[in-house]
This record gives sequence, C-alpha cells and structure tokens, in this order.
Amino acid sequence: MNRFLALLAVCIMLNASAATDSVKVVKGQVSDYYIPVVTSYQVTGQVTDTQGHPLEGATVMWLYSPAHCNTDVDGRFAITGTDHNTLLCVYYPGKEMTVVTRHGREVDITLPPKGSGSIAAPRRQAQATRWYDPSDASTSTYCNPLNISYNYEPWNNNTRQGGSFRSSADPMGLTYKGEYYLFSTNQGGFHYSRNLSDWDFVQASFQRYPTDDDECAPAAWVVGDTLFYTGSTYEGLPIWYTTAPKSGRWRRAVERNTLPTWDPYIFLDDDGRLYEYYGSSNEYPVKGVEISRQDFTPISKIHDLVLLQPDDHGWERFGMNNDDEVTLKPFMEGAFMTKHGGKYYFQYGAPGTEFKVYADGVYVGDNPLGPFTYQRHNPMSYKPGGFVQGVGHGGTFTDLHGNYWHVGTCMLSLKYKFERRIGLYPTAFDTDGVMYTVTAFGDYPTWNADHNMKNPADRFTGWMLLTYGKTCTVSSSDSTLSAASLTDENMRTYWSATSGSDQEWIEINLGGPREVHALQLNFYEHKTVQHNRANDIYYQYRILASDDGEHWTLVVDKSGNDRDVPHDYIELRQALHTRYLRIENIHVPSGGHFCLSEVRAFGLAPGTPPAAVKRFNVKRDKNDRRNAMITWSPVEGAYGYNIYYGIAPDKLYHCITVNGETQYDLRGLDLGTGYCFAIEALAETGRSPLSRIVNINP
Repeated sequence: MNRFLALLAVCIMLNASAATDSVKVVKGQVSDYYIPVVTSYQVTGQVTDTQGHPLEGATVMWLYSPAHCNTDVDGRFAITGTDHNTLLCVYYPGKEMTVVTRHGREVDITLPPKGSGSIAAPRRQAQATRWYDPSDASTSTYCNPLNISYNYEPWNNNTRQGGSFRSSADPMGLTYKGEYYLFSTNQGGFHYSRNLSDWDFVQASFQRYPTDDDECAPAAWVVGDTLFYTGSTYEGLPIWYTTAPKSGRWRRAVERNTLPTWDPYIFLDDDGRLYEYYGSSNEYPVKGVEISRQDFTPISKIHDLVLLQPDDHGWERFGMNNDDEVTLKPFMEGAFMTKHGGKYYFQYGAPGTEFKVYADGVYVGDNPLGPFTYQRHNPMSYKPGGFVQGVGHGGTFTDLHGNYWHVGTCMLSLKYKFERRIGLYPTAFDTDGVMYTVTAFGDYPTWNADHNMKNPADRFTGWMLLTYGKTCTVSSSDSTLSAASLTDENMRTYWSATSGSDQEWIEINLGGPREVHALQLNFYEHKTVQHNRANDIYYQYRILASDDGEHWTLVVDKSGNDRDVPHDYIELRQALHTRYLRIENIHVPSGGHFCLSEVRAFGLAPGTPPAAVKRFNVKRDKNDRRNAMITWSPVEGAYGYNIYYGIAPDKLYHCITVNGETQYDLRGLDLGTGYCFAIEALAETGRSPLSRIVNINP
C-alpha cells in the first residue's frame, strides 16, 4: 500500500510539472474557449496477472482522466494519449488497482492479487490498554504548548516559500457559563474546555478575504449572559454578540467600531463601566478610553497610557535576546486589564512576538485609566528558556475556583516570523499585591484547573524530562533532517520521514529503566498541503514499549483518533516502566510526511536527586546594568538548570530554564533595581535543592 501511495504522490507531482500545452482560441456565443493543441498517438501494451496469464476486460485509463479502454482476450489494450499522459491506472476485479509510469508507447502491466497493496487505508479499531483508554482519555494535567487545533496560515506570501504551517497568537481566555473559552488570532472560531486540558473547537469565522487572517488579536468579554467579540482593525469592524456561542451564530451589536483598535481589549469594571484599551506600535503609546455600553463609542477623553522605556527596562529591548538595538525600536502591544484587591493591573506585551524574550509587563494604578506605576517585579510573565519560549501578548482570567491563569503567545518563528503557539501558566498576586506568573516547569506536565491550588508553584507534577539528548532510531529521514532533532528540546528543529505512510516509525532509547507518566508528541508540517481550516485533519499512531528493544507491548493506541492534536499530550493512567519507546505512524493529515519537532517523555529515573549547584555567580555588567552574565559549575547527572530571580529572596518569580549549558547571558534587567538569584539542577531523578541566593546591586 505504502509503496503505491509514495509512487502515486511522486507521479502526480511530475504530472503537475509538465510543460503547458499550446492552445487555440475559439469564439463561442457566450465566451471564448481555449482548446489545447497537442499531438496524440496510440499507447499499447498487455495486462497480465503475476503468473503471466492475460487478463481480458481489464480497464486501462489515464490517471484521473475519463479516457479509458478495455483489454481484449489476449490482455492487449490500445489507448490514445499525449506526451502529458504519463500515468496509467489499471483495474481488474480481484486484483489490486495499479498505477504505472509509462516511458514509451508500449507498456506491459502486471496486476498483483487483491490485498497485496491496497490503495485504501485499512480501518483500525483502537485498543484500550492499562495505560491508555481511547474511549476515556480525559486528563488531570496539561503540557505546553497547548494541544489545540491550531489553524493553518491562509495561502499567501507568508506560506509560499516555506510551505504550509500552523499558527495562532494573541490569546485571551475567559470563563463563560461554567466553561473556559480561548480566543486567538486566525482560528476561524474559538476553543473551549471544561478543565484547561482538553479543548474542543467551534467554528465561527469572520474572514473576508481568503488570503487574509480571520480575526487578528481578538477581544472577547462577557456582560451578563451575553458574550461579545471583535478583532483588530484600522478600518472598522463589527462588534458581534451571542448568548449561544457554540451554535456558531453571532449577531452584530454595532456595524462598525469607531476607534482604530489594533490589539483591543474591553474591560468591564465591577461598577458597570466599560473601558477599551488598544494599540500595537513601536512609536505610539497604548491608549485607553471609557466607552458606551450601548454603542461602544468613546464617552471620555482618550488617554495615552504607557510607552516602552527600553533604555531603563532591559527586557523591553528588541531582539532574540534583547540584543538588537539597531534594526527596529521595540513594539508595545497586547493591552490587557485585571482588577485585583481594588487595584488595576494594566498588562502589555514587548518587545516582539518573534523573539524568545517576548513577555508581558504590568503597570499598577488606582483608576482604570491611570495614572499607572511600573511594577518593580517585571515582566510579570517571562519564559526565555526551555522547549516553549516566550509568553507575551496574553490575557489573565480566573478559573471556577477563583485561581488566576495567564495565557500568552509562544515563539516558534521557523517558517515565518509570525509562526507561533500558545502557552498557559498559573498566575497569582502575592501578599504585597505583586502580580506574577509561574513559568518554572512551564513546558512540563502541570495540574489543570480541576485542582484548586492557591500556590501556582504547586501545579508542577514533579515528573521530570526523560528524553533530552536520547538516541533515536527512525524508519527513514528526508533530506538533511536529523533524528537528533526529536530529543534536543528545541521546538525550532524537526525531523521528517520520507513519507506519511504507516511504515514510518521512531524508536527512542531512554538509556535505562524509566518510570514514564506522560508523553508529548509535537507534530510539524513537512510536505503538507493545507491552508486554513479543514474538518479532516487528524493524527493516528501507536506507542509501544519494550525493556529490550525487541519485544514490544502496546501502550497507547490512537488508531481510531479523529481529533486534530498537533501537540498531542498523553497522561498515562498508571506509570509505565520501560527503557524503549516506539511510535508507529498510521496517518498524518493533508498529504504531509510523518514529521515531529520533538518527542518528550516525563516521569522519573531510579536514583537520588542531583546535588545542589556550586560556584553560582551573577556578574552585572558595569557598562550596561541591564545585562548580567550568569555562570555555574556542572552537576553530575543534571541535564538542565532552572535559574530563579526576583526583587527579593521571597519573590524569585522569574525562571529561565537552560539545558546542556552552564552559563546564561541575561539582558532583561531594569536599571535601578536590585535582584536576588538562585539556581537548581534538573535531572531525571528529580530536582536539586536550591543554591545559595546571590544578590546583585542596582
């Protein structure tokens, strides 16, 4: 089956690249007709079975063409063709339908018996195991990036060079009628969940042009039982509303928004007054204004709220590591407002969505339109290290228990600078009113909203990464794409097989017996042809385990999966004890190859946790106090390190994960602020004790 499909794909590409026919134009009564001018001739041959017996009555046709003929008693055929007809398709009852490429005008074709290579993919019934039940796959944890059905970029200049890719960004979450709703850029609808782990999608598109995004950087807000929604615009967009969003039907509250609201956010204060915040620029400040609840027009002065200060705030500087002060000035965008403890926390994103340092800062005020004071702990959401990097232009919301969460944009920027994903992180306000987001272990398994945890740091499950740097064996590799990319903890590298067939597989040697609690398969697009959303996008595969690499046991069977799971996360029902893992492909969507950026397993290895890190040093740059070089000695058995820092020993809210290195160039400090630093080692056996705290002066 798979050799046939691979040949078929190659042949179709060859056919598509054939030279264009010359044409003659004939004037019709209504329109002109373009008739190809070609040279035609007879292609002949014989059709036999595998024993050499001629097959009478076999149908011979050009692939995907109405032209066909039938063989005579001697199995002979003659069919009219041109130089562009290169693919012959032959069918006979009881035999496999076969496609061959002709290289001349005489072609002999042998048909194998039925079942030796069927064109149709077999239907498989997924099996339940003690580790995974496909009929009951709900989870109590999740793992970033969120495993949602990221839409594909439309067919436009962004995709023509690198091919199809998925993307979404600029997210905001809210609670509506007992469920969680997630709105984000270019999705043609929204996602919803009951636990922040398992997400479903509802189509609700407002797209106007097929090559443009759907709603970019959308805003959604709830008034009573009504959900309102709009998107970014410099030209004016409607504001829609609904009381039944899952129906996919929305009505217009107003035909045209009056403000140039790029990256809008609408905030309903607890006194019933409504405010709008907007702006995305590296020149102009973010704006704020009170608006009417009847027609959403301004009813107050429009205020300039906040402008970036990269000369003082290192994390606001442009560049992948806040290291580009030449190309462009940094961008301020993604305004958001949260009210807590009688204070107004105005959030904003900087310095650019295509960078690992993309983060959200916060100013605090006593009034929804300011004045605002820069919070000393900034940015409030920050994740420049690890597998998932960046957490900017996001939104903050509470779950059904009253716990805060922050959802933000993750950098990928591989095929295009605006290729992005979405991450979700627990958030809180400390006793001093400091707003912070916990990104430590932010791309590891995390307890979801079903768990009422007031301390965000408690949401880490304790399951460590088991796959970093591990050896992978694969069925095939396309071009220069290396299997080492599957375990390098880098979302911006990927491996692909030479096809998308069910003969492609991956095997990972974990290096010894391991206790596995969860797995994450991060699929990617290679040779995929898909733009915008479709209803037949899904992945099917099986995961097997072995102690010796020879005898395999089925662990996870997704043979019958019909869900789009580009970052599929599997929480096992019980611990799996194994040394080897094998992923067998069954189906990938849209003609793509079996391709992943990372295979990640989480759990524990036998042994004791690593020792504390020694010789931990933080040296602040004398010439530029926004920078500091952090160094430490390696710890035996550690694969990575978490660097914690903050404005006080009990406020080490920032975390930078570093894998495989013993230094980090930090360029995100604020002038005039002193900091405290500490570090822990990460190993498959657990976490080390925290190091001594290092203080650096302003």
